[in-house]
Amino acid sequence: MLKINKQDALNYHSQNPAGKIEVVPTKPVSTQLDLALAYSPGVAEPCKEIAANREEVYKYTAKGNLVGVISNGTAVLGLGNIGPDASKPVMEGKGVLFKKFAGIDCFDIEIDATDPDEFIRIVKSLEPTFGGINLEDIKAPECFRIETELREKMNIPLMHDDQHGTAIISSAALLNALELVGKRIEDVKMVVSGAGAAAISCLRLYVALGLKIENVVVFDKDGIITPARTDLADLQLQFATTRPIRTLEEAMEGADVFVGLSAPKVLPAGFLLKMASNPIVFALANPEPEIGYELATSTRPDLIMATGRSDTPNQVNNVLGFPYIFRGALDVRATEINEAMKLAAVRALSDLAKEPVPDMVNRAYGDNTLAFGRTYLIPKPLDPRLITTVSPAVAKAAMESGVARIQIDDFVAYEDELRARLGVNQKLMNRITQAARSNPKRVVFAEGDTYKILKAAQILHDEGIAQPVLLGNRNKIARIAQENSLDLEGCEIIDILQQEAKREEYAQKLYQKRQRRGITLYEGRRLLRERNYFGSMMLETGEADAFITGLSKDYGKSISPSLQVIGVEDGVKRVASMYIIQHKKGPYFFADTTVNIDPTAEEMVEIIGLTARAVRFFDTEPRVGVISYSNFGSNPGELPDKARRATELAKQRFPDLILDGEMQANTALNPDLLQEQYPFSELAAHGGANTLIFPNVISGNIAYKVLQEIGGAEVIGPVLMGMRKPVHILQLGASVREIVNMAAIAVADAQHPGGKGL
Repeated sequence: MLKINKQDALNYHSQNPAGKIEVVPTKPVSTQLDLALAYSPGVAEPCKEIAANREEVYKYTAKGNLVGVISNGTAVLGLGNIGPDASKPVMEGKGVLFKKFAGIDCFDIEIDATDPDEFIRIVKSLEPTFGGINLEDIKAPECFRIETELREKMNIPLMHDDQHGTAIISSAALLNALELVGKRIEDVKMVVSGAGAAAISCLRLYVALGLKIENVVVFDKDGIITPARTDLADLQLQFATTRPIRTLEEAMEGADVFVGLSAPKVLPAGFLLKMASNPIVFALANPEPEIGYELATSTRPDLIMATGRSDTPNQVNNVLGFPYIFRGALDVRATEINEAMKLAAVRALSDLAKEPVPDMVNRAYGDNTLAFGRTYLIPKPLDPRLITTVSPAVAKAAMESGVARIQIDDFVAYEDELRARLGVNQKLMNRITQAARSNPKRVVFAEGDTYKILKAAQILHDEGIAQPVLLGNRNKIARIAQENSLDLEGCEIIDILQQEAKREEYAQKLYQKRQRRGITLYEGRRLLRERNYFGSMMLETGEADAFITGLSKDYGKSISPSLQVIGVEDGVKRVASMYIIQHKKGPYFFADTTVNIDPTAEEMVEIIGLTARAVRFFDTEPRVGVISYSNFGSNPGELPDKARRATELAKQRFPDLILDGEMQANTALNPDLLQEQYPFSELAAHGGANTLIFPNVISGNIAYKVLQEIGGAEVIGPVLMGMRKPVHILQLGASVREIVNMAAIAVADAQHPGGKGL
């Protein structure tokens, strides 16, 4: 867990502007007309529409994406009853998490009311403002009554996250822990330390999953919960026991599960020795658990443990749940968050933990060994798949349980919308990946004994995108797989140095193909000891469908063997490369970015033709801007002259292509500027360019790398265009995500008739 300096924390919150949130207009308010539309008199029109039909409030206001984070500050985590003013930084922080993880806007509201009736009345009166209500940090037992009555009285989704957030996340962890130790929830004996809001909600959800109440013993600060207690709410007494147990030590005898939501160090290490084999301990008191992780695991090596801390495995963190639960509830306009929706979230989290972990998550946590098991029961908070896993599950459950007021018909499109809310436009790659899954092909990886390739291969196989073939040393691959908990079952491994007969066969074929291009049989045999030649020959002979290389060598050295063995397609004079720029505004395509250093105008025409065809391959109609530092002759020079000449020739060769140039990049991309200054341009009438052709590799390379690093864009590529068969060269040091994307493109490429490359 990070060590937080007091002054750093105070500076963070106090630096100008104070706090962590602000209101940002979503419409322009820069002119008198804008102001008149935003307020008087224009605002009267949506007001009248809503007055006639209250449901129109979701159409004309932000209500449908607005959650109220509401507290009275009576039970702030780790701080207790500090009051509404002191709780405000926490509530602002909760709003930040809603926005970051699910794109949900929030107002935090701190209420100076400890009387439940008054609190209920105030929150109920806020229903016209919000699409949903997140209750936070309200002490027990009042919180039980407050939530119950508000759910009955309000017609929007409402949840007390302190209760249900922990319950949902810990339930997913519990199901997976029980699966790992081979126990059924119906059979286990559970001991619970704590009887507050979170503990009772956890127990209620565990019971919904199959836990038997008679197998539960609950303790609070005053001792064991029994029917004789008169100081407890009905919800707490629901878990009272009549068993002849009086102490925590007695209760731990033969217990399968301990759940702590109470106080630090209440569980002595010796008590763990009394538990059943493969015990499960969830010590969730924060910031200090009921028993320390190191002490517990050293006392019982067969233990599976979770805490609320980020510096130990299996952190039960509510951020895994509430943003995505509310996202799904809001998107179907649910009238409540019911048990079916909570259970759907539990199952979604449980299942996601069993999927391969994305490389970006591994990098974020500095751990390449993340895989379903005793130290990875639930996903990590930074896993980008949470929103597309949990939110759709919650939305479906709301629809099926009858509390949704609108229906989602296309969940694939809905997942795209969820990504777009976070500025992650994945529609293009979603389509390519889906196409690849429909008919996965054999993809050969030259650098098959590197961690990134092996991780990508596991993902590609598990998700049914490709049939990976790994070239590399078997022993090295086995070692890397074991060290990083990789499952390579289903991935073919070929150690080319052990393939003498195949190398000789390929050498003979290479000699026949290149004997008049300087390749002797001796040279062919030598070259076939290199993986780039061996992999290229596999593709050439039809023993593979696509070939990927370049992770550890520069572009020129990586592409040369494939050019010699496979060559360019008929009618193509030279290959070129293109990058796909994934931006929240949509996909853009940049060429040439890696192959042709300083093409002539005539060669640029070839690049334009290849790029336009490739853009159509990605289901996008190309709108091509030929880029320079000049706008239609505004500046003289060699580069503008070349770009202008290339544009003229390309228009002659491709008369149906939407294309113009030479122009500056901002001009090509800004339709308003085009309309205002250059209305004669064909691009002005079509919304600007989505495809940029650069005059040399220097400008193209700089442009995509700047966007990749500081422009907030995801870059996919380079996509190699013009090869006779699907060959793609990775960026040097590409990430696992980039490798998976490139492999999906290669498979979709190979699915085309004849296996002709892009």
